[in-house]
Amino acid sequence: MITAFVLIQTDASRIPESAQAISEIEGISEVYSVTGEWDLIAIARVSRHEDLADVIADRLSKIEAVRSTTTQIAFRSYSQHDLDAAFSLGFDS
Repeated sequence: MITAFVLIQTDASRIPESAQAISEIEGISEVYSVTGEWDLIAIARVSRHEDLADVIADRLSKIEAVRSTTTQIAFRSYSQHDLDAAFSLGFDS
């Protein structure tokens, strides 16, 4: 599974509608409204790199209120569970 984080700038007056439209794209698992330079962050999860082009370039970027995007592809996931296991000394909690 390939995970990508898509940082999205939208027309400020259409953030909720943009988020809803983005969330309906197959391959987008979550959409968050955020503070700062970006209006939304979407998480794309696809099985092949080629699918990112379809999800992001061909669909997400063509939503009318989307102004720009930047995509970050994840190498590895670290959850609290993974970190606890990695740093465990074998002591029971």
